[in-house]
Amino acid sequence: MDPYTPTPADRFTFGLWTVGNVGRDPFGEPTRPPLDPTHTVAKLAELGAYGVNLHDADLVPDGSSASERDRIVARFKRALDDHGLVVPMATTNLFTDPVFKDGAFTSADARVRHYAIAKTMRAMDLGVELGARTYVFWGGREGAEVDGGDKLLDALAWYRDALDYLSDYARGQGYDLRFALEPKPNEPRGHAFLPTVGSALGFIATLQHPEMVGLNPELAHETMAGLSFPHAIAAAIDAGKLFHVDLNDQIMGRFDQDLRFGAENLKTAFFTVLLLEEHYDGPRHFDAHALRTEDEDGVWAFAAGCMRTYKMLAEKARRFRADPEIAEALAAYRADDPDGAWPPRYTAEHAAALKARAFELEPLRRRGPGLERLDQLTVELLLGVR
Repeated sequence: MDPYTPTPADRFTFGLWTVGNVGRDPFGEPTRPPLDPTHTVAKLAELGAYGVNLHDADLVPDGSSASERDRIVARFKRALDDHGLVVPMATTNLFTDPVFKDGAFTSADARVRHYAIAKTMRAMDLGVELGARTYVFWGGREGAEVDGGDKLLDALAWYRDALDYLSDYARGQGYDLRFALEPKPNEPRGHAFLPTVGSALGFIATLQHPEMVGLNPELAHETMAGLSFPHAIAAAIDAGKLFHVDLNDQIMGRFDQDLRFGAENLKTAFFTVLLLEEHYDGPRHFDAHALRTEDEDGVWAFAAGCMRTYKMLAEKARRFRADPEIAEALAAYRADDPDGAWPPRYTAEHAAALKARAFELEPLRRRGPGLERLDQLTVELLLGVR
């Protein structure tokens, strides 16, 4: 068997909106027809995926009657059972409908805020019914084009109130759900609220139930603003808040491209996989879509490519850890202090001794840590010559 063939044990997931992307962009109409969700389930299972995720409206169109909703959901459940896929994550579309043009949870119109909460509660019910354990919040319309509306602090308070309310709703319903905020630095709003992992971490600490709320960082979102995705997920891991992850690719400074994982930034993808393989046990979700040029065959080639690239980079990550020359270079890079371990335990006596210590700075100024060699070894490993 090809070692890079995906299996459900790899826990790869796609959204209905990802493989179902119809190729529309701001300057052009769709280039391929919509996919039936049950067909998507069958094809993803055939490719070796573990699960499929969804927005509420991806499956049940807004405005559907209760009977139509139940019919659609029952049909989708049968497809999941027939093909052995699960729904690990769900979310709500709070960005397409023009009612959300100035925000959902942060709209200056209280009626919109209340509608957004009601829509999310119904979507949470759907997600839990399908087995989701993680609920993602992407605030695509939470932001502003101008600040003349004078809602900067109010918007954060409204955002907090909404998440606190929904946390209480989940607890009241007995749902086993964790919430994951998905930061994005820009687009579609001119200025987004909670644009980065750091800002979201700070906001989570102010919530009524911070233990329920973590992060869903996305590679493209960090990259489009010139930030480092491995640094972002390391911050989330360090805080114990990496609840979910969105994998794709992106050219810095472009609009949100959602390219096939590993299509542009192989070193970024590699260090992402290294961190995930060693510090994260959740689903590997690909929030990406096929190029607008592609037909349906190209969509499934795209999906297979995301999973295969991840598996190839996971193998590279194992080789990175097992490579004796890389291990030697890493050991040389990290220099111990012969006069004491770090971090020292604080005592008044130790602090006084540390301040009084005469450090030999000239050898430290001259020392080269060997990062050029380490980086070259990494490149050689990725290029297949190690």
